[in-house]
Amino acid sequence: MIDDLPARAATLDADDPLAAFREQFITPPPAELLSYLDGNSLGRPLEATARLLDEFVREQWGGRLIRGWDEGWLEWPLTLGDRLGSIALGAGAGQTVIADSTTVLIYKLARAAVAARPGRRTVVLDTDNFPTDRYVIEGIAAECGLRLEWIETDPATGIRAEQVADVVDADTALVLFSHVAYRSGWLADVAEINRVAHAAGALTMWDLCHSAGSVPIALDEWGVDLAVGCTYKYLNGGPGAPAFAYLRRELQDELRQPIQGWMGHRASFEMGHGYEAAAGVRALLSGTPPILAMVPLHANLDMLAAAGIEAVRAKSLLLTGYVLDLADEWLAPHGVTVVSPRDPARRGGHVTLRRDGFKDFLQPLWDSGVIPDYRRPDGLRIGPAPLSTSFGEVCQGLALLRELLEKNPR
Repeated sequence: MIDDLPARAATLDADDPLAAFREQFITPPPAELLSYLDGNSLGRPLEATARLLDEFVREQWGGRLIRGWDEGWLEWPLTLGDRLGSIALGAGAGQTVIADSTTVLIYKLARAAVAARPGRRTVVLDTDNFPTDRYVIEGIAAECGLRLEWIETDPATGIRAEQVADVVDADTALVLFSHVAYRSGWLADVAEINRVAHAAGALTMWDLCHSAGSVPIALDEWGVDLAVGCTYKYLNGGPGAPAFAYLRRELQDELRQPIQGWMGHRASFEMGHGYEAAAGVRALLSGTPPILAMVPLHANLDMLAAAGIEAVRAKSLLLTGYVLDLADEWLAPHGVTVVSPRDPARRGGHVTLRRDGFKDFLQPLWDSGVIPDYRRPDGLRIGPAPLSTSFGEVCQGLALLRELLEKNPR
C-alpha cells in the first residue's frame, strides 16, 4: 500500500502554491463537471476571458469599429507573439507570430524550409507523430518530389536522438518531431536532437502543441530553427484558437513561406502590384489576423506570467506522478497499464492509460462528469492542467474509473 491516496490529494492541494489560480476559471457545478482531465486537449476558460470578450465586442469592436485596426489590432500577431515567446517559449522578440491554424503553419514553415535546402531531398519524421504533421509533410513530399525517411517510434515512448543520428545525412533537408508526444506524453530531448540534425546540415522543426504552457521551452537556447504550436490546450485560448509560429532570427532573410497574402507584404495598404515580403517574422503572415480569436490570449498570458512556467512544470510533475500512483494502486489490479514515461525528465504533462475496451468507458465517464479523452489503441489520456486542476479532482476522476473497472471485469 503506497499510502492513503485521497488523504495525500488533500495534503497536496493544501500545499499547492498555485491553488488560487483555480478560482480564476469558469467552473460548472460538480453535478455537471466532477473532474476535468483533458486540459491537454482543450483548456478551460477564464472568468477574465469572458469579461475581455464582452468588453472587446462592446467597446473595441462596437465602439472603435474599423479604427481599431490602426489602434493596435494589426500589431497583435507580433506583440502577442513576442509576449508568448517571452513567457512560454524561451524566444527573444521578433521571432514568434500568432496566426492561422497549426496545420497551415506547419505547411508554411516546412515548405519554406525544404525550398531553402534545394540540394537536399529527404525529410525525416516519426511514425507516431500527430496525424496533421505527417499528413502535411506527405503532401509537401508529393508536391516537391521529396523522399520521406520514417523513424519507427514506440507509441509508449517517443523520438530519441540516437534514432535521428542513424538516419540523417547530407541529403536531409528537414527533421520534424513533437516536443511532447501526443499519445504517450514522451518529452523529447530537443537540444540534443537539434545538435544531431544540425551536424548533418539539416533544419529542425518542432511541434509544441502538447508542451507550450505546460513544459519549460527554450527555443533560442536549444537552437531550434522553426516551431509551431496551438493555443487552445494549456494556453486556454478556446476552441479553434489561432496557432503560433517561431522562425529563428538568423533564418528570416533566407526562408520564404509560400502563402503570399497581403498581411505578409512589406506595405500591406499600398495594394501594389507584385508581392514583396515584409522584413522579419511578419513575412509569415498571410491573411487578415483573427483578432476576436486572439482576445483570450491576453488573459491567459497574464495568468501564465503571474504563475511562472517553472512553477507550472513543478505542479505538472506532481500531478502526473500522482496519476501514476493512483494507476499503480487502484487500476493496475484491473488490467490497466501505463504507456507513458515514468521518468519525470522524459514525461510531459499527461499520462496515457491502456486497457482493452477502454473506448467503451469514455461515455460513462463523461456522463458522470469525469472527462478524459480517448486515443487509439485503447488509451485514456489523463491530462491535468496545473493552473486549473486540483489533486482532489484527479483523485475523484480516477476513483470513478476504478468503480467502472470493478463493474466491468475483464
